[in-house]
Amino acid sequence: QLQLVESGGGLVQPGGTLRLSCLASGSTSDYYNIGWFRQAPGKEREKVACLASLDNSIHYGDSVKGRFTISRDNARNTVYLQMNSLNPEDTAVYYCNAVHYWGQGTQVTVSS
Repeated sequence: QLQLVESGGGLVQPGGTLRLSCLASGSTSDYYNIGWFRQAPGKEREKVACLASLDNSIHYGDSVKGRFTISRDNARNTVYLQMNSLNPEDTAVYYCNAVHYWGQGTQVTVSS
């Protein structure tokens, strides 16, 4: 069992920044891929960023490349998503995912 808890969401103005955190507990391991996904109202869930444990390679969704950064602190069992230059299209519920486990999500709203 693996539990994932996201935090850090909120309301931010266009051009602003947020940092999301995903705390893993339970059967944690350094050796699993972990990533962030998001789902906006009326849209399908999409991949935002994923970090592969095998080679530490990182993959970003096209819409966030150059603006978002995923990182991992194994000592804290935490994965971060640094989000810069936010725009209203980034408004969504952001979910953390590892293996087949999902967190409950954290709302990010970008609005003036």
